[in-house]
Amino acid sequence: MTGTAPRPTLEAVAARAGVSRATVSRVVNGGDGVREPLVERVRRAVEELGYVPNKAARSLVTNRHDAVAVVIAEPETRVFADPFFALQLRGISKELTAHDSQLVLLLTEGRADHARVGRYLAGGHVDGALVFSLHLDDPLPELVRGAGVPTVFGGRPGWGDGTRGVVYVDSDNRGGAREAVRHLVQLGRRRIAHITGALDQTSAVDRLDGFRDVMVDADPGLIAEGDFTPAGGERAMRELLERCPDLDAVFAANDLTASGALRVLRAHGRRVPDDVAVIGFDDMLPVAEQTDPPLTTVRQDIEEMGLLMARLLLRTLDRRGDGPGEGDPSGLGARPSSVVLPTSLVRRDSA
Repeated sequence: MTGTAPRPTLEAVAARAGVSRATVSRVVNGGDGVREPLVERVRRAVEELGYVPNKAARSLVTNRHDAVAVVIAEPETRVFADPFFALQLRGISKELTAHDSQLVLLLTEGRADHARVGRYLAGGHVDGALVFSLHLDDPLPELVRGAGVPTVFGGRPGWGDGTRGVVYVDSDNRGGAREAVRHLVQLGRRRIAHITGALDQTSAVDRLDGFRDVMVDADPGLIAEGDFTPAGGERAMRELLERCPDLDAVFAANDLTASGALRVLRAHGRRVPDDVAVIGFDDMLPVAEQTDPPLTTVRQDIEEMGLLMARLLLRTLDRRGDGPGEGDPSGLGARPSSVVLPTSLVRRDSA
């Protein structure tokens, strides 16, 4: 009868490395004060024996759980239908995995879920939280603050003074919108419309402001509210065609909105870009390259945003950085501050 081989113990690693149990414990748990040759001997013994540290015991020593909550303030149907969230989660997951930390995904189906999320964060299950897709009246920020866990937000906060004491990662939404609309003006378009995102989110407000920066005297009828979805783009595009049938360009708040607008324009016999030029925002390749015609859009590095969110949080937890590391384009040091990433216009066939 074959039994299961016993798991290697801390004592076995100590014996193999020829050091004390306390030395092995300090190395395994990330402690200081061990000379580098001994560290290498312990690591080699760990690898040879296949030793796996006891997470529960380690958390007692380090007061760390090696787990991070990722809180998305959207229902499940929205999160899994929008490739934006997949890209951001990919960046977060890459950085957490590289630091042997687990991702705990928390979604909010409705207001009743906010209290559940707050209780979970306050319960000591995770080391910190990454929170994004917040809405302006969202109670989550207050619940997160009440939980007392280190937090990095995705997107510029829109509550209170917006930035004091808050660390966030965002893109230059306003600047990207200005660049898109200027491009349409340079193409000779004069009746330029804008389909907004959900205006209870700062990214949509910033992109609307960027549109208005260029189209200072724009007809209010050329602005229609969307919700960052293809269906919202379709509804808004129909409204715009009814109100302003002579429009000759559309700047959509994201690529999904633009894809919906393109379908309506085609159904109404409008040629793109001959009759109406269209520009989106995000440059999500599964969307932008598959539209008909391929979509001119403003590129933001969504995956990099997620990666930087995780990196900022981990550095907040560690407090071990000595300053910007070599090969670290973000320039993040031991005291993380908010980051706003640049955007760029990607020209394809729609404008």
